Formats: sequence, structure tokens, C-alpha cells
Amino acid sequence: MLEMLKKFFDFCNEENRNKFYAAVALGVLDAIFGAMKIPAAYVAIDAVLKNNADDRALLTVIGLMLLSTVGKMVVNRFSQMLQTEGGYNTACGKRIEIGEHLRYLPMGYFNDTSLGHITSVTTNSMEQLSDIATRAIIMVLQGSITTVVIGIGMFFFDVRIGLISVICIGIFFLVNKLTNRNVARVADEKISADKDLVGVILEYVQGIAEIRNYNIFASSGGRVKKAIERKKKADISAETAAIPMVGLQNLICKLSGVVIAAATLVFYLNGTMKLSYAITMLLCSFMVFEALDAAGIYTALLKIIGKCVDLAQEILDVPQMNIEGDNMIPKNRDIHLEHVSFAYENRKIIDDVTLDIREKTTTAIVGPSGGGKTTITSLIARFWDVDEGKVTLGGRDVKDYSFDVLMENFSFVFQRVYLFEDTIANNIRFGKPEASMDEVIAAAKKASCHDFISSLPDGYNTVIGEGGATLSGGEKQRIAIARAIMKDAPIIVLDEATANVDPENEKELTEAIENLTREKTIIMIAHRLKTVRHADQIVVIDKGKIVQRGNHEELMAEDGIYKSFISGRRKAVGWRIA
Repeated sequence: MLEMLKKFFDFCNEENRNKFYAAVALGVLDAIFGAMKIPAAYVAIDAVLKNNADDRALLTVIGLMLLSTVGKMVVNRFSQMLQTEGGYNTACGKRIEIGEHLRYLPMGYFNDTSLGHITSVTTNSMEQLSDIATRAIIMVLQGSITTVVIGIGMFFFDVRIGLISVICIGIFFLVNKLTNRNVARVADEKISADKDLVGVILEYVQGIAEIRNYNIFASSGGRVKKAIERKKKADISAETAAIPMVGLQNLICKLSGVVIAAATLVFYLNGTMKLSYAITMLLCSFMVFEALDAAGIYTALLKIIGKCVDLAQEILDVPQMNIEGDNMIPKNRDIHLEHVSFAYENRKIIDDVTLDIREKTTTAIVGPSGGGKTTITSLIARFWDVDEGKVTLGGRDVKDYSFDVLMENFSFVFQRVYLFEDTIANNIRFGKPEASMDEVIAAAKKASCHDFISSLPDGYNTVIGEGGATLSGGEKQRIAIARAIMKDAPIIVLDEATANVDPENEKELTEAIENLTREKTIIMIAHRLKTVRHADQIVVIDKGKIVQRGNHEELMAEDGIYKSFISGRRKAVGWRIA
């Protein structure tokens, strides 16, 4: 139990940890105020038995009871506020910390780690920490402290009764340790089932169009049902593991009270305890384990809380890329890759690539699928760090730049555009958060999307669905280009930006790209002849190596992948149904 408590407190930042420590200190005061009922009861009992119930005794009893009641009320208020603030602030802070931490992780982490896992940790796990953990930890601590304080108070009346209470408390915590072990056996499965369910549901919702298209509701729905069934069984197993042990803890608390009451009667009847003490100890037998009994219910949750902390800490412990560097402006935007190699999961993706990209030129990267085209652009922009060789911008290694400053030099337009569930204006503003509405409209006009935005019911204030679900592919592409125009970065990376655009949008999208790329350094991954033929240099990548390079005319003059690629495209374009 103490190990779990320490783990949770270490997980909190200093400010919130201090709030919990203050809540624990107030818990001690709460226990002391609660224990004041015992001397109050003793004074009243002693006065009645001695037939000495005078005003002094009455005022003493009333004073102690008032102090106990008011003290507990005031302390409880501040204690609960501190607990609540500490819990919710911890969950909020850790969500933000995880989000900030994810910004600078290698992109390979997101290939290894499912969206369901990250979502489950930042939602389910943090929710348990903000609500259940706070309540459980304080209830366990306060219950334990209250029992210990009352137990110590019993020593002042009778050492024998005090020792009996200590033994009973020891037995309770021994059973509590067994309870935590019992719950630990099922905690991993419960957490894993939570994560799996979130991941499966996210996949189902995100892929609903494909599920409908291929009518695979049975198999996809089966996965969801299976995940739900697993979650149900895990929850039942957790309850089944905890309930018998919690019931045993409850029984020990009740029997402990019976043992103390029985011992008190024995000591009184054999003449070794006076009547006033005996009556007071009988009252204590009902009080001493009351708080610990309530705390015992929550101790079963501590192991699961510890697992939630572990899951969050696992993400935070993933090493970030070294993002520290100089906040310097490149002297130019020349890009150079020197003997660059990169492997992912022991598979070499890029193998000894050397490449020069001059400032304000266009470089087209083509080649078979899986050859390493996108990986090269990712290494240039430092989404990954190279394993061997180096990438330079303006003559300086990209690692020499601070990551945020490096990113200011790049804008990206991908084949699959992600737009946030926000207004169109704010989605465009991601390129420049402080931009005025006039600047947003100007960027939209350059991206050839002003007209269709204006035709929407709320214009630029139209809230689009998550991922841009309410817009067509071409519309999303043009908004992404408007965002890139707004950022006005000197280097533009186009990754299959026009691959899936319908003919109706192609003219507007082409104009938008021309406006975006004017006077910029362009790196494009493309398959269309009209897109690549005017590039200053064309680089053909196959199996992680550069196998050809040159302009369109030079590459068409030699046999190789590029010529075969272009010939195949021309045949496809010229193909007609007879």
C-alpha cells in the first residue's frame, strides 16, 4: 500500500504533491478532532458514575463535542478542496505533459504504438487518477490515520486494550497486502482490456466508410463485440478478485471491535479496569475500526491506480529526440544529404544516400512504392534522426537547430490531409495563429478555396468535422495549401498532394500549388508526368538507394525505372474503352 501511495505522490508535480501532503496533514487533524469524542464521552460517563454532573463537567463535554464537530467540518472542507484540486490538476497537467512530450518523439513511436493505447492513457487512466485515485488515496490515508490516532488514545486508558487494537490493525494490513496481491493478478488484464476496447472502437469509427463499402460489418463488428466481451470479463475478474478480500477485511474490522469489547468486559469483571474506562472502551470498540473499514473498500483500487501511473509514465519515459539547438536562421535553404542511412525495426529503409537540393529549385522524388521516398523527406525535416551520415540545411546539421526553429523552415502538404474539428478560418490559421481575418481570406484566395468557403452557410466560421470529414478530398487539399501559404515557409514538401484529386478539383488545386510554391524550395513526391517533368532534378529511389537522377529529358534518354514509369503512365492515360 505504501509503495502505491509513494508512486502516486512521486507522479504528481511538486505543487500538487504539496496539496496532497497538506490534505494528509489535515487528515491527521481530522482524526484528532474525531478522537475528541472519546475524552468527551469519558468526562460525561465519569461525571454520571460519580454523581458529579456539574456545570463544569457539562461545559467540558459540550466544549469538546463542539470542538470535535466544528473542527472536523472546517478541516474536511479544506482537505477535500486540496484533494480535488490536486487530483484534477494532476490529471490535467499530465495530459498536457504527455501531449508536449509526444511532440518531440520520433515518428516511429507512433507506428509502434496504437492510437487506442495513447487515447486510453490520456482519457481512462487520467480520469481514474483525477477521480478514483484522489478519493481512494485520501480515504485510505485518512482511515488509517484515524484508526491509529484512536488506537494511540486507547493506550492512555488501558495499555492492554491499546495492544489488542495494534494487533488487530496489524492483522488488517496483512490481509490488505494479500488483497493487493490478489488484485494485482487481474489489474494488467483490466488495463489491457480498456486499451484494446478504445483502440478497436476508434478503428471501427474511423474505418466506417470502408466497412460499409466492403460490407464487412460482421467481421469488424465481431472485433468490437469481442473487445467489449473481454472488457466485461476483465472487470468481473477484477471485482471477483477484490470483493472476497474486501469482505474479509470488513469482517476483521467487525471482529476486532468484538474482541476489544469482549476484552474490556473481561478486564472490568475481573476488577482490573474501572467502570468509566470500561464504558469508554466499549464506545471505542465501535469507533476505532469504523474509518479503517471504509478505507479497506478503496485499498483494492490502489493497484489499478498504480498501473495507471505506470502507463502514463511509460509514455513520458520514451526518449525524446534531442530538440535542443541554436535558434538560428539558415544562411540559405540549400539541403544536403551526405551518406545517409536509416533503418526501422532492423530493416534498412535508406542506404547510403547522398543528395543535393539547391535553394529555390524543385526536386521530384519518384520510384516504386516502399522504396523510401517519404522516409527521405522525413529525414530532411527531422521527423526521424539518421542512423548514419548527416542532413544539413544551409550548411549546418539539422540537429544543430532547435526543433521548433527547424520546423519554421518547412511546410507540408500530404496526400491524406488532416483537418481539426474547428472553424475553417482556424484550420487555416494553424499556419499562423495570430493571423487576421483578412490574412486568412487572402491565403484562401491564393489556394483557390475562397469561393467554396464563401458558399458554405457560415462561410469561414463553418465548423468542419474531425479530420475534415464534411469536405471533399479536393476541398481539404486546398485548405491544407491555404494553411501552408499562411505559414509561408521557404521549403515546401508535397507528398503525393495531387494523387487522389478528382478532375473537377484538379485545375483549382494546380493553381493553388503554383501559388504556394512560387519562389520556394520544392521537394515533391509524385507520380504524375505533368507534375514531375518540369522539376529541376528528378531523383529515382528504389530499395532505399538513388538509382537515377537528372532532369526529365536526361532520364528519358536512358533505360531505367524512370523511363518505364513514364511509359507506363502514358499508356494508362491513353487507354480507352473501345
